[in-house]
Amino acid sequence: MSDIVILVGSMRKGGNTDLLAHSFAEGAKEHNSVEMISVSDIDVKPCIGCNRCYTSEGNLCFQNDDMPRNYDRLSRADILVIASPVYFYGISSQLKAVIDRLHAPVRNTFRIRKLGLLLVGATTVPNLFDAIVTQYESTLKFFGLGDIGRILVDGVKDVGDIDGRKELDEAYALGRSIL
Repeated sequence: MSDIVILVGSMRKGGNTDLLAHSFAEGAKEHNSVEMISVSDIDVKPCIGCNRCYTSEGNLCFQNDDMPRNYDRLSRADILVIASPVYFYGISSQLKAVIDRLHAPVRNTFRIRKLGLLLVGATTVPNLFDAIVTQYESTLKFFGLGDIGRILVDGVKDVGDIDGRKELDEAYALGRSIL
């Protein structure tokens, strides 16, 4: 049994990214503990690169927001899954703010050993996911993490466009495969 945290980078509750993440979560809950953190439910200010977290007491950022609570949740996770809509070939800015704030000494206390990736994009261009996948693979390599898998869904723009797509079943199966 693993502790899984899913970072959902969509501000749209019930949107395509949210539905894909929930499908993964439903499968994963069969054998694991699953917690979802949605950027729509938290207030996270962007990192300003001051590096005060490296010298402050407790290595805390000076910004007063929800990141301390997120650090606590992530410190218990074995597996982290990133779920995001694709905006101009990148993850959402709200999710990027959370990820950037992980550039802090607190990440050294995390026990995360594997990552997963769930992406949803409106267009169907061949290289839609390339930039994000490159960053993802670089993160896996840098931290020596395992890859549980990736579900990449293109051609879903409006709320509900993902309904009936095979990728929802694939996300469920991917979640369920984690023992």
